[in-house]
Amino acid sequence: MENSILNSIGIDPAFILIFMFILIIGLFVLYTNLSLKYNRLKNSYNTFMKGKDGKTLEESMMERFAEVEAILKITKQNRIDIREINKKMENDYKKVGIVKYDAFNEMGGKLSFALAMLDGNNSGWIINAMHSREGCYTYVKEILKGESFVELAEEEAEALDKAMFKEVYETKA
Repeated sequence: MENSILNSIGIDPAFILIFMFILIIGLFVLYTNLSLKYNRLKNSYNTFMKGKDGKTLEESMMERFAEVEAILKITKQNRIDIREINKKMENDYKKVGIVKYDAFNEMGGKLSFALAMLDGNNSGWIINAMHSREGCYTYVKEILKGESFVELAEEEAEALDKAMFKEVYETKA
């Protein structure tokens, strides 16, 4: 097969045929891939629309939007409730420290104790109960921001430190 135009350019017609054949194969592969994707999309659409027309689809979407709005309202109310709970909890006693000790040498069993109860601001009370053979004496000392206006006994200071630094309650043998 001879062509004067191709001969003048210097291109063999067999190369053009091979190029066209490769191009047709490439386009066929792309077409097949596109057809498969289209069929999958069509099946998904048909499954989604099964038993629905435009009106029922709109109703379904409106129901979902109403559910989302209800969830948003509940979420906002939950946030408000959580803030209120956190405000109320600021003054609750969160930190506790206790030290058991023998107040008097003649007594055993570590029946006396110093109990520190503090809130989040390290304010609260220290209760010191001293047990003796004659009776039990109880003292309460106020703590403001980790400080006491009354001098603390050694055990009271230790209970305060445990409460402030959240040490785990341990009984010393």
